Amino acid sequence: MRPSVAPYLTASPALAAIAYYTTVFGATQKSIMPAFDGLRIMHCELSINGGSVMLADAFPELGHTRMPMPGELVTASVSLEYATAKEVDDVFAKATSLGGKAETSPTKSFWGTRFATFRDPFGHRWILNGPLK
Repeated sequence: MRPSVAPYLTASPALAAIAYYTTVFGATQKSIMPAFDGLRIMHCELSINGGSVMLADAFPELGHTRMPMPGELVTASVSLEYATAKEVDDVFAKATSLGGKAETSPTKSFWGTRFATFRDPFGHRWILNGPLK
């Protein structure tokens, strides 16, 4: 059963995004559908941190979605809650060592969590939180 809310990302090449999310977040693939052109992914569902993230390659010929442009501000972010502050540090280190761009290095937030943000190599912004205790 799918969760009632799940982000759907456009990332090209989707296969590279799947590999990145698998390595950084420990994502597991729940489903994948290649496109008829044999080059792109029409749909993929990944399990990440107890939730689902869907993604697909850009299909400009359909005109409904596009990838984030380099340097443009994002209009949405994906937030992940971790059980420990150490997980935030570990995921952030892995993400940025594999091409993610640091926005906020792991820090103690005023709301009481270990907090960090980064942009993945595909332009998507991720927010990481973990309790300090």
